[in-house]
Amino acid sequence: MRGLIPDSFIDELLARVDIVDVIERRVPLKKAGREWTACCPFHDERTPSFYVSPTKQFYHCFGCGAHGSAIKFLMEYERLEFPDAVEELAQSVGLTVPREGGNDRPREDKTDLYALLDASTRWYEEQLPRSAEAQAYCKKRGLDADTVARFRLGWAPAGYDGIIKALGNNPRRMELLGEAGMVSTGERGSKYDRFRERLMFPILDRRGRVIAFGGRVLSSEQSPKYLNSPETPLFHKGRELFALWQVKQANANLQRIVVVEGYMDVIALHQAGLPIAVATLGTATTPEHTELLFRAAPDVVFCFDGDRAGRAAAWKALDAALPRLRDGRQAYFLFLPEGEDPDTLVRKEGKEGFEQRLKNATPLSDYFFAELAHDVDTSSLDGRARLAERARPLIARLPDGAFRDLMADELEKRTGARATLQTPANAQRPLQRPVAVQRSLVRSAIALLLAQPGVADTVEKPYRFLRLDKPGVELLAELLDTARARPGINPAMLVEHFAERPEYPALQKLMSALVPGEPDMQATEFFDALAKLEREAVVQRKAELMSKQRSQLSDEEKTELRDILSIRISPLPGRP
Repeated sequence: MRGLIPDSFIDELLARVDIVDVIERRVPLKKAGREWTACCPFHDERTPSFYVSPTKQFYHCFGCGAHGSAIKFLMEYERLEFPDAVEELAQSVGLTVPREGGNDRPREDKTDLYALLDASTRWYEEQLPRSAEAQAYCKKRGLDADTVARFRLGWAPAGYDGIIKALGNNPRRMELLGEAGMVSTGERGSKYDRFRERLMFPILDRRGRVIAFGGRVLSSEQSPKYLNSPETPLFHKGRELFALWQVKQANANLQRIVVVEGYMDVIALHQAGLPIAVATLGTATTPEHTELLFRAAPDVVFCFDGDRAGRAAAWKALDAALPRLRDGRQAYFLFLPEGEDPDTLVRKEGKEGFEQRLKNATPLSDYFFAELAHDVDTSSLDGRARLAERARPLIARLPDGAFRDLMADELEKRTGARATLQTPANAQRPLQRPVAVQRSLVRSAIALLLAQPGVADTVEKPYRFLRLDKPGVELLAELLDTARARPGINPAMLVEHFAERPEYPALQKLMSALVPGEPDMQATEFFDALAKLEREAVVQRKAELMSKQRSQLSDEEKTELRDILSIRISPLPGRP
């Protein structure tokens, strides 16, 4: 929802950003005539069907139908709410998002919640130097001051009301502490700090804002070892990765990212000169995690303990990754020696030693077949049949492409059984870009106006086509009014004015449809369409009046009918 962000600011923002730049920072684009194209980031395909128009400032996929402005792209690609997408775009061009209505913010504006979590982080940071126990632990784990500051590590002291006393000094702040998951409620309704006697790890979102915490005890006698924030309006653990923001800050062109199991493992690798590590947040790797990972880097290394639990976690990661392994993406698996973790290994072997382990990581294809065949006798016909039965449905989940074909070939080589794979339902059919679409005259006029909003500048009021009783006539007039009131408006800006209206999806589809011809020809066709609409309006009104008995006509209607019978429809004012 737009909330209280003024329409005029949305106009200015969409005029300042270039949708090609916005998308190209996230998806590699190739020039294709006047447009740019890529394989769609919203569905799996082999043939590019995703087009970006710098003229319309609009994207459209002819495969899955995804389309919209730069704001809509960020909302879909980065999974942001409307205000956050606007905020991120505004930051990229040095604009500050204004708010209408002072402090009366809409419900979706979580500014106060972000501010409270940041204040909580600062308070925990201030407590760290005051705890000899926490300081000794950091020293024991080899954490230097720069690392502590970079990850904003802190300390939650003993006691039940430290954060409450520091930040819960009024009913609104107590409400926010509860909403942020910073306090818990006892059986009798009493409030107390959720985190106590724990080293605190702030969890950041993709814009570097604190959205949650992980807390680690210092003694093995305490439990649980790690405690995370609960699910909140800002934090969904299945969609977030610890240290992803730090990784992106440290790597302008990230080629490889490593997934480890613990916060301290992440921090140890960063401190050792490998700022490519992230961790899931107390949960198995989810499909959302794998999509985030592959968007960050083409190569993903899943690093797990070599024990049974580690291998079970690795298989879950493989299962989540399969549907996202489009061509160009690769997954690897690194299993560590018993009793070791990335923290201990990188301290023993150094950066070079751990990098060598990463280079020797097992490709997904090798791990896939080895794991499926671990209890199968592939020298026997029955064993090979069992392997084929296990592998076929999994290979079928891979996106259509070269890797899927090669996995099917490998299965045939190992078992003699061909993986009969059907093309996934969402795979790209042969691309057929519409040259022209049959539509009503009103819809044609709207499509032409969306292609060339500047033509509205020369259409004068009153709009004579408004007398026509046809669906869409009033919408056409409203679009003209909007375009006339904002000279220089581009197509995406024009459509965004209707973002919260029921007509929005239809307008997006009309804008995404190909309107043939050069701009001059499109303008001519638009004015022809308006002239035809006016002519239809006159004919329609004439028929209405003539259908009445002359005795039933009022004096005004008789005069109107005489005028209609005598007029000759002329070109519209301002038509070139």
